[in-house]
Amino acid sequence: MAMPNSESEWKKKLTPEQYHILREKGTEMPFTGGYDHFFDKGMYKCAACGAKLFDSKTKYDSGCGWPAFFAANEDSIVTKEDNGFGMHRIEVMCKKCGSHLGHVFDDGPSEEGGKRYCINSLALKFEKK
Repeated sequence: MAMPNSESEWKKKLTPEQYHILREKGTEMPFTGGYDHFFDKGMYKCAACGAKLFDSKTKYDSGCGWPAFFAANEDSIVTKEDNGFGMHRIEVMCKKCGSHLGHVFDDGPSEEGGKRYCINSLALKFEKK
């Protein structure tokens, strides 16, 4: 899949809502995303480039209002500190295209390592197994 080279190309490829989240680091309103209470078996991919991000086996209902995963495909994500809006968070981005996906927190299931990848539904594309 050819990757857009410019933001104007990204704007053509993505919906305005996806562009806002993936390229401008936006956040969808809680409890509004299509994957919040979606639990089919398969793979969650980056909506921008198709990189494999999260296996459905790692998805759980955290009650936070966004899709939550306790593990990511570490080869497909990159994290960095995000101190915007007066908060300290860790941003999760797609390693392949640099798109913003969401944030990771240390309040996930302890029996699974304690991580909660809180990801925007519009940043994801689901591929059924």
